[in-house]
Amino acid sequence: MVDRRLTLSPPRRGAPWLALAGAVALAGWLGWKAYGPRNLGDPIATSLVALEKQDKLTVFAVQLSPVVAADDARLFGMLKSRQVAVIPARVDYSIDMAAMGRDRMKWDAATKRLDVTLPPIRPGKPNLDEGRAQYLREGVWITGDAQAKLTRDNTLLAEQQAAQQAANPVLLDLARNAAKDAVRQNLAIPLQVAGYGEVTVTVRFDGEKPTP
Repeated sequence: MVDRRLTLSPPRRGAPWLALAGAVALAGWLGWKAYGPRNLGDPIATSLVALEKQDKLTVFAVQLSPVVAADDARLFGMLKSRQVAVIPARVDYSIDMAAMGRDRMKWDAATKRLDVTLPPIRPGKPNLDEGRAQYLREGVWITGDAQAKLTRDNTLLAEQQAAQQAANPVLLDLARNAAKDAVRQNLAIPLQVAGYGEVTVTVRFDGEKPTP
């Protein structure tokens, strides 16, 4: 009996993207110190310096457990076999920071507020952990070639299923919220260190309504 339920494992506390926010903020501050403006005339330039080193910013990750099955038939259908597999997979969500420019930022000097619009977040290619995969095989006699084909087919199916699960709207919303928190910290800290004082950074994605 095979348990065909899907298991979504939420990211663990202290996940890499949370620690990454502080690290990137520090890197942004160091970049500003080395290359940034020597006065407080352009906060957007300071913000771009904080982001320009991040070609792709990974902000979220999820662990998935696709359950897949593959069949094989040989000798004119007389030799049939089946393999069910549970293959853990990790999917990272990232933002293309190379798309960030001045047109995606707006500074209000009166309120010390920076509005940022991010490009769409993208789930990456699933990273399958076949070393921890579990298999259940059925068949009177499974040849080596048949087993190899079943494994290849299951790997392909697991990758496709993980990609479909990663595109779930709930997971995408969690990834967007994590991205907003990370970018907010990445930009607020360098601006404060640069001398702009307490600033407000609002972050939204393309297509979302601006924050009032």
